[in-house]
Amino acid sequence: MFPHLRLSGSLPCLAAMPSIAPAMPTPSHLRFFLTSACPPHPFLSFGKSFFVRYCTRIGYTKPYQDQDPKQCPIPSKMQMESSFGGIVCKSRGCQTLCQPPGANVQQRPVSEICRIRDDVLQRKKSAVQITEDYLSRLHETEPHVKSFLYVSEKALEEAAELDRKLGNNEEVGPLAGVPIAVKDNLCTHDMPSTGGSRILEGYRPPYDATAVRKLREAGAVLLGKTNLDEFGMGSSTEGSAFQVTSNPWDLSRVPGGSSGGSAAAVAARQCAAALGTDTGGSIRQPASFCGVVGLKPTYGRVSRFGLMAYASSLDVIGCLASSVLDTAILLSVMAGEDKSDATSSKKDVPTYAASLLPLNLASSKPFEGLKFGIILETIGEGVNDGVLSLIRDAALHIEALGATVTEVSLPTFSKGLPAYYVLAPAEASSNLARYDGVRFGFRADGDELVSMYGQSRGQGFGLEVKRRILMGTYALSAGYYEAFYRRSQQVRTLIQKDFRTALEENDVLLSPVAPTAAFKIGEKANDPLGMYVGDLMTVNVNLAGLPALVVPCGLTEGGRHGLPVGLQMIGNAFEEGKLLRLGHLFEQTLPKINWTIPSVMDTKI
Repeated sequence: MFPHLRLSGSLPCLAAMPSIAPAMPTPSHLRFFLTSACPPHPFLSFGKSFFVRYCTRIGYTKPYQDQDPKQCPIPSKMQMESSFGGIVCKSRGCQTLCQPPGANVQQRPVSEICRIRDDVLQRKKSAVQITEDYLSRLHETEPHVKSFLYVSEKALEEAAELDRKLGNNEEVGPLAGVPIAVKDNLCTHDMPSTGGSRILEGYRPPYDATAVRKLREAGAVLLGKTNLDEFGMGSSTEGSAFQVTSNPWDLSRVPGGSSGGSAAAVAARQCAAALGTDTGGSIRQPASFCGVVGLKPTYGRVSRFGLMAYASSLDVIGCLASSVLDTAILLSVMAGEDKSDATSSKKDVPTYAASLLPLNLASSKPFEGLKFGIILETIGEGVNDGVLSLIRDAALHIEALGATVTEVSLPTFSKGLPAYYVLAPAEASSNLARYDGVRFGFRADGDELVSMYGQSRGQGFGLEVKRRILMGTYALSAGYYEAFYRRSQQVRTLIQKDFRTALEENDVLLSPVAPTAAFKIGEKANDPLGMYVGDLMTVNVNLAGLPALVVPCGLTEGGRHGLPVGLQMIGNAFEEGKLLRLGHLFEQTLPKINWTIPSVMDTKI
């Protein structure tokens, strides 16, 4: 029925080889995996040990040359390393399935993080060499893409320190040597943090955001700060006070927003991965426009400490990367309770990447028994035909993997957009009151205090920020609070109930990310309402506080190379693990797409 699918059926179920597992001894350095790193999986019917014994090359706690080859449990005759297509990396709580060096099975997305980490730990390349390669590419492509507001002066120093640790056989983190970019509304103590606004031009905070600190502790090399719509208010990155970022697939088009700089940097391979933030779709929409993977975690899964607040009940820190596996690795590093953020969750953080199976270990119907629901209100009038076609193809592909796909109606879905554009500006009008020219940031001259306030904010804030502050202040005013703000909160409760009901009947909900692919720079610059409508399919997820994953599902017409379109997968709160497992299998089994790299990106790393 689906001849275009090229699923791997060589190992539909490992239970067909049960006699092999008992013959293998269990070395002591694998016991940690057998007890905690590999939870039971429906595709491994006889348990954990067989998979771990045959897919674990080394412990990854030290460079390869420090390992005893006699401890490797893999028989050379069986060549299980190449057959199974994956190895397990372990270091400081990072256990993850990594693509073997040089493997390129059907040109599926592979983990850049694992590739870089493998090169560093095997001493194929030093961390300094890898950082130099990425910086070279960054400087080569940046005049065209303009994704960075600031490039770190200490990146090579950080890489050199990592090489020193490896030279001394010191333990390194799960992101050892991985070049990562950070959206410029996240505080970094050693780089400017502007939020894309003139009012914070040149501002250097005295501390790191918690998510940034965790990246550093995990061994990441921070390359710099990426562009964004001012304070995250926008959907195209045209709202930055400093520059307009271009989409690497077509330099005349927007990369999306507000995390457009981060998405463009990943797509242009200026970094291995990037941090973004999502208040109403600011990770997911750029991920779709730029053809990368974007993850918006559950509200509270990642600490917001050090994030410049836009709408505090909606803001979430997430990540963008070139594969689902990389987003899983990053989430495990960033997530967790933080005493500096009272809204951060106390729930334990699983090792998300440990449950992502290599394609060769999945059955031919890995989604069998699962129910997916396409949100009916997102596939109707106003959605581009090319986008609809790709979403329908994605649904057929999910059905081919064994799942049941049906249409699901969320009656209050259309009410989410107007409710969001009351609640988010209302919170912004309060949060942005701190930028007054007194304590930090830009200060204008004024004859007296009130004049200085007005001049500083008037000159420091951009047009869209002023517009949203005015809308929010109006909605909170005494005469209109009940009519606007209170009713929007009631709508938010109804939206949460609709999602809860739909997710009781379905494992995952599906939708497009935006009604169109990337639009032209300047096309909606004078049409704020047209820009807001583009958020229709994403804002409800923030209102409900749920996790969502965006995975590229194809190319539609536009530009020289086609324009990427992403599929949005929505799950229950704190079920990022399920989304990542399903997204990984979807990504790895998707019929081969000609992801032609644009000419600005032809240089290889």
